[in-house]
Amino acid sequence: MSAEFSELKGQTVAAIDGLEIGSDFVIFKMTNGAEYRMYHNRDCCESVRVEDVSGDPADLIGSPLTLAEAETSDENPEGVTPEYQDSFTWTFYRFATAKGFVVIRWYGESNGYYGEEVYFERVTP
Repeated sequence: MSAEFSELKGQTVAAIDGLEIGSDFVIFKMTNGAEYRMYHNRDCCESVRVEDVSGDPADLIGSPLTLAEAETSDENPEGVTPEYQDSFTWTFYRFATAKGFVVIRWYGESNGYYGEEVYFERVTP
């Protein structure tokens, strides 16, 4: 079931699965029993994956999220120049707790006919 990323603000993360470079999904398990998933339904000619994680993900666990925001961009971040790009989308997920700040950077690329977005959904009711 689709969810707004901002609804994570104020919740506390109990565990995170799949948060590694190259992953095509990340699952957040919250202390209230809710579970959320970032992912992309792969079709034919696209790739969407976690490209980078800045900060220490351990800082997100056990402390309420004070920031949960997402932003997309069709411009390459400074210092990033992939060898070949036809169509692409960068998605940045920013988190903060009293312990620290984390940014998950997703990179989606395709031939221009397929989606490059990251989906965010609540897995449990």
